Amino acid sequence: MHIENSPRKILITGAGGMVGRATHAHCRALGDRVWAFDRQALDVTDEEAVARRFDEIRPDAVINCAAWTDVDGCELDPERARRANAQAPETLARHCRRVGALLVTISTDYVFDGTKNGFYTQRDDPNPQSVYARVKLDGERRAMQACARTMVVRTGWIFGLGGKNFLSKIVELAERGERLKAIRDSWGTPTYADDLARRLRELVAVDLPGIYHVVNSGEGASYEQFAREALTLAGLDTQIASVSFADLQRPAARPQNSRLRCLLSEAIGLAPLPHWRDALARFVAAARAGK
Repeated sequence: MHIENSPRKILITGAGGMVGRATHAHCRALGDRVWAFDRQALDVTDEEAVARRFDEIRPDAVINCAAWTDVDGCELDPERARRANAQAPETLARHCRRVGALLVTISTDYVFDGTKNGFYTQRDDPNPQSVYARVKLDGERRAMQACARTMVVRTGWIFGLGGKNFLSKIVELAERGERLKAIRDSWGTPTYADDLARRLRELVAVDLPGIYHVVNSGEGASYEQFAREALTLAGLDTQIASVSFADLQRPAARPQNSRLRCLLSEAIGLAPLPHWRDALARFVAAARAGK
């Protein structure tokens, strides 16, 4: 599929996070006029602040990378979770409709319950098992109802430069000599923030509303498989303790299998993202280079 990537006015929310930073850098490299706001510069739960920014910028597209992704924290504070992950996407969508902008908003693989074998596609019914997952699904639906030009991007197992999650920190933790544990029987589809950012911008150019599953290609991995691959690529022989999904007693439920595959991307001719092992190799090389 040929994608016309002419420069656009793009507003990015959540620009202080891993995906927001990667998206900002990619859009700037393409020559877009980019307004990138972290939480301090634009609180997406503040209706008046959102309205002011939209009036100032009149963006062609909004890429919403803002979210409260502390899954256990959401379980303990459902009202904050609702404001950040359900109300905010609806607010952004409403103002996108008002100014004639496209909205691309990020959702999560956690909207599924994790009981399926294989990959979840858009044909599978969501069945969220935690507060985080429920409000993210609510945010999807609210946004799509508020603005017809909404593209929902479900993704998961994101890793990248500056990331604070296990997938992003495994090599750094090993180099610090920390004892490592990884789950052997929980599976997902790893997604490199840089590759996700490129696809988000491609979707802006496509401008075809709907729900997309965006992950790196391949068969997916367990946390243990991912960790061992990362350490091998980094030339480290750190020992990893293998633990079971059931061993971790955490406040919020997580899907044991949340591997994703996209039917819509294939249907419109978007090429699959690179294999997650290729993406991991690029990430480890970039991290070791100190970028």
